[in-house]
Amino acid sequence: MSLPLIHKLEPPPDVSETLRRFADWPNVVLFDSASRRPELGRYSFLAADPFEFEELSSVPFGVDPFARLREWTQRFTSEAVPNLPPFQGGAAGLLSYELGGAWEELPRPAINEFELPWLAVGLYDWVIAWDHELGAAWVISQGFPAEGVARERRAAERMQSVITRLNVGHVSNVPESFQHTEDVLHPFIRSTFGAGGSNFSRGEYLRVVERVIEYIRAGDIFQVNLSQRLLFPAREDALSLYLRLRELNPAPFAGYFAHNDWTIASASPERFVSVQDGVVETRPIKGTRRRPHRPEADLFTEDELRESEKDQAENVMIVDLLRNDLSKVCSPGSIRVPSLCAVETYETVQHLVSVVSGTLEPDSTGRQRTIWDLLSAIFPGGSITGAPKVRAMQIIAELEPTVRGPYCGSLFYASFDGSADSNILIRTFTIRRGWIQCCVGGGIVAQSDPVAEYEETLHKAAGMLRALSPSPNPQSPTTAP
Repeated sequence: MSLPLIHKLEPPPDVSETLRRFADWPNVVLFDSASRRPELGRYSFLAADPFEFEELSSVPFGVDPFARLREWTQRFTSEAVPNLPPFQGGAAGLLSYELGGAWEELPRPAINEFELPWLAVGLYDWVIAWDHELGAAWVISQGFPAEGVARERRAAERMQSVITRLNVGHVSNVPESFQHTEDVLHPFIRSTFGAGGSNFSRGEYLRVVERVIEYIRAGDIFQVNLSQRLLFPAREDALSLYLRLRELNPAPFAGYFAHNDWTIASASPERFVSVQDGVVETRPIKGTRRRPHRPEADLFTEDELRESEKDQAENVMIVDLLRNDLSKVCSPGSIRVPSLCAVETYETVQHLVSVVSGTLEPDSTGRQRTIWDLLSAIFPGGSITGAPKVRAMQIIAELEPTVRGPYCGSLFYASFDGSADSNILIRTFTIRRGWIQCCVGGGIVAQSDPVAEYEETLHKAAGMLRALSPSPNPQSPTTAP
């Protein structure tokens, strides 16, 4: 028997329907190309019930958070089957923004009501993989952690259980575990901003933007990505919320991850970093305009964004930061910028997007570097921190009252053959303890207008808030106190 086992699904199942059928399996994860483009959004992947799981509530500075994950990927290896989608089983899960504190000694915000882990990653021995360009899908079963004949037997058993679930005549029942918990809110947040809305009033957000500009003019920093957290009571299960989100706000790096009593539901348009055959690519987004949804006005907005000196300066600053980050693990001379400040159009906004690439080089001992070395060098992404990165993260911790958690972190996979891909968790709902969090932010530079920066965060939130429509009159952040 040749491993992994491959079974082509004919016809290929619908992604949403498949997620429904596996939603009650533990640690279900979906990498969802809900918005498909010629250069992006070709593949989707679903996996569940990992045979190993690592969860870290925090990590001391100087300690490698990937130690156990490195052991996994050294022990369990499998060459990729040609002409199939790249994720054929492996490590997958969440890296929260605060994981950056493992590599830089940073202050921590005092308020952390939702207490999500810094790292939550499973090791998955089977995956359903879609190739949307070919209109095809497969179940891929590796049979790990067993070895020899036992591995062949396990691969066959896991394959059969997945196919059986795909063929059942009913959809899984997802528990409605969204009991609203008023007590979870930190007293400062509850007394200052109320049960919902934002963790900044409009006036406070404008004041904090002005404080960032003061830091810039003092020569402390060039750019800071400042965000506000929007908060709403949950009125339905996370799965229903995600399925509506992917329909109303499709994105090429969308994703869903459910672990115990919390769920990540993302409509991210931004790739963090990918690795394929040793080639690294990152796609930073900097520069946003709201779409007017009139063809002639849409073209005007595109031209205005492309020609904006402020937005181009923001984007180029982050490109330079990422070139520097990649140089820590990539071969000298291999780093390129194939695309600079191109306009990409999404459901509610347009973005300036650049592409930076490089080739991983061996370390000083001759060992080939891996995704874990790459993430250790560049996490979190520069597009959601600022430049210089460490000083930007210090200012973020000072000025934002609550931890970011999954927001601006990453949902990622690392396949058994060493290939990997990841998003940056923007346009993302975090659901826990009966509450829905959705953070939105933007890059502040010397030319920033505080009012315009505040309004940009609301434009970014617009597509997300539409997905909350079953909630009767969800409080708009514009009316937060």
